[in-house]
Amino acid sequence: MARIFGTDGIRGYANVYPMTADLALKVGMAAALHLSSHSGGTNRVLIGKDTRLSGYMFENALVAGLTSMGKDVLLLGPMPTPAVAMLTRSMRADLGIMISASHNPYFDNGIKLFDKNGHKLSDEDENAIEELLVKDLNEYLIKSDSIGKVERLKESSGRYIEFVKSSFPSGYNLKKMKIVVDCANGAVYRIAPAVLYELGAEVIAVGASPNGININENCGSTHIENLREEVLKNGADVGISFDGDADRVLMVDEKANIIDGDNILAIIATKLKKENKLKANTVVGTIMANMGFENYLQSQGITLVRTKVGDRYVSESMENNGYNLGGEQSGHVILSDYNTTGDGLLASLFILSYILDSQESASKCCKLYTPMPQVLKNLRYNDSYSQNPLDNENIKLYIENKQKEYKDKVRILVRKSGTEKLIRVMVEGEDGKLINGIAEEIVSYINSCI
Repeated sequence: MARIFGTDGIRGYANVYPMTADLALKVGMAAALHLSSHSGGTNRVLIGKDTRLSGYMFENALVAGLTSMGKDVLLLGPMPTPAVAMLTRSMRADLGIMISASHNPYFDNGIKLFDKNGHKLSDEDENAIEELLVKDLNEYLIKSDSIGKVERLKESSGRYIEFVKSSFPSGYNLKKMKIVVDCANGAVYRIAPAVLYELGAEVIAVGASPNGININENCGSTHIENLREEVLKNGADVGISFDGDADRVLMVDEKANIIDGDNILAIIATKLKKENKLKANTVVGTIMANMGFENYLQSQGITLVRTKVGDRYVSESMENNGYNLGGEQSGHVILSDYNTTGDGLLASLFILSYILDSQESASKCCKLYTPMPQVLKNLRYNDSYSQNPLDNENIKLYIENKQKEYKDKVRILVRKSGTEKLIRVMVEGEDGKLINGIAEEIVSYINSCI
């Protein structure tokens, strides 16, 4: 069986393999069986989901699989991914499961698994689960008097709201701020407006009417233009935009200038360093992080450590080396002193407290550096091609030659997406016309080969 786990769990079209109810049932059984090899747990599994129509189907399938193996299940309902990670840890659960395809459209869905400490499962754990999936799991079914129980945790959103609010400085409030929040018609549609309101802000919520199929549709962090328009139209002080499961965030200032993930990391790093809270004066980013961002950090005496793309790799580097801040340009921001995974709402509160401290407008205090021009292009390939088009020797040689040709002028990164059938091309350099031309040449050549 081909590997089903990608860089962010299992993901694909809902009702098309691997994202079928049958596989979800087996994943629940296999995960429960794998957990049974570890003693001393609570026998408890938490399940959260975003607002996709298919979430009901996968929730029920996972519950059936888990309970058939004797695991008790607590259902959280619509809940941000970082809330699932936090609650898994807080409630001493053996496993946390999030049903979401993050920033993807409604017709995709995914299954993310968290260990008892709120971290995404290791490759070893995922491999163990995959090995179980090829077995006849019915041989391991428990006796009927030991089938697991299921209940809904009604106060789950309240727990997360209080957790996030506790990160906001004591004595601070947002009573002088008008904030537009775009909830992407996703998991945070009730929680984010509630947090901002309870902290005193005048809140204008958009993308807060999910219907099962409008998640991320022309809203949220993948469609930031929507937030920019709303901020200008409403004369807001700042705008906050989440993706479907709220593990990432982008923001805009009162002039609708975008504050991307690198910029958010730069602001939080600056704040933490000033407060002597930035461990080892280091931030963990990825190979996609902008050079302008890295140059700024260096000017502040802060080191940038780069990892492969994917917040799990950022998290692993942070955990292994004792760092407490990391993230991605896309808006995943991990503040490990508070949570174990990207937490968009938590990160946005850090930015808001930074703005309050500055006593200036967001446009004045949040622009810490000038980004190096970057061009990002995506090339979609179909299932009929090989698993990774970048294994093509001609393509590999072409990219290597391009990197050698322009090594003193530009930075070229070409990679396969870990969650979609896309080749992602990034070219960075001071000459905007040059980098755009190089990116188009690379995309054209790869397209001709596949």
